Amino acid sequence: MIIKILGPGCSNCKTLTKVTTAAVQELGLDATIEKVEDYAAIVGYGVMSTPALVINEKVVVSGRVPTPPEVRAFLTAAGI
Repeated sequence: MIIKILGPGCSNCKTLTKVTTAAVQELGLDATIEKVEDYAAIVGYGVMSTPALVINEKVVVSGRVPTPPEVRAFLTAAGI
């Protein structure tokens, strides 16, 4: 599973990275987490508001930090 955190490195981006990393560990998933800070790459995903969470090349949320249960639900759905 490839997970990407899209954003310039702001506090919300860092929070999303922490929440996502914790969820991956809790669920015991084999996943790679990448941080994407290049604006052209972010816009390439159609994201206009950061932070954004991309799982297996699909944007699942953007413009806000999802709650830990939401992140676990996104990861569980993508892992099926």
